Amino acid sequence: MNFRVTTANMALLECFASETRVRIIELLDAAPRSIKELAASLGISSAIVTKHIQKLESAGIVGTESISGTRGRLKVCRLLPDAVTLQLRAPAARDASRYDVSIPVGQYTDFKVKPTCGLASETSMIGIVDDPRYFWDPEHVKAKMLWFGSGYVEYRVPNYLVGGQTVSSVTISMEICSEAPGYNERWPSDITFGINGRELGTWTCPGDFGAQKGVFTPDWWYHGTQHGLLKTIAIRRDGTFLDGIRLSALTPSDLGIRPNEELRLRIACPETAVHCGGVSLLGRQFGHYDQDIEVAITYERPDERLNEPAE
Repeated sequence: MNFRVTTANMALLECFASETRVRIIELLDAAPRSIKELAASLGISSAIVTKHIQKLESAGIVGTESISGTRGRLKVCRLLPDAVTLQLRAPAARDASRYDVSIPVGQYTDFKVKPTCGLASETSMIGIVDDPRYFWDPEHVKAKMLWFGSGYVEYRVPNYLVGGQTVSSVTISMEICSEAPGYNERWPSDITFGINGRELGTWTCPGDFGAQKGVFTPDWWYHGTQHGLLKTIAIRRDGTFLDGIRLSALTPSDLGIRPNEELRLRIACPETAVHCGGVSLLGRQFGHYDQDIEVAITYERPDERLNEPAE
């Protein structure tokens, strides 16, 4: 999660202005806990804890789920993002050695999916649920959310490099989770990412999240999935990383990026995966993050490579 330090983001910034809320985050980092358990650990009333949780929940820091307990229902709390980045300065003017592309989740160029599957725009379903043929419906480009039980979707990322320029890094971020019938917060799925036919690595998503309404999910949406997790893949000279954790040794030079050829980004959950738990992709107007699939590519000119220090 990336936020500018501005008054528009006071709801989030205020989450860290209270020692009690910071202590709640510390406790939830260890394990999900009920309101009652948090109150006991903090030595304060459940009513006060509830008010703090409501503030953390409204900022997208904490998610809650009501489950059955020995004496009625329990409200269990857990952390949502792994990290929050605060940006103090406004973004600089566009770097001449970088370009950014935003790809709506419905603008895939190839797919092979099996049910459960479907597409949704910000206002309605697209086609018939669980019928893969509708993934080629002309309206698919308007999809703000898609899901499938197994298979893949593939996107084309423009390649604007010219004159011997070479890619030095590719960064991709998206909101994504598993796909269970309805939803299941504990539904692991092995999701594999690839570029140009090279497998970057596999991440096991813990579940399909539907217990808490997505911050941007429209009110008409009745399907179980409400939000995903924001994941960032970085392909750099020292390897490929997911949220800073090494996925593989692949670097940009391994991806076969050629002039005048776009990059093919594939997001897949193979039927042969140990945890074949499907994929849900959420774009703008769905989930907790109002964004599409965001790609940033940095590159170098030939004269810049000549100035690199020898290894």
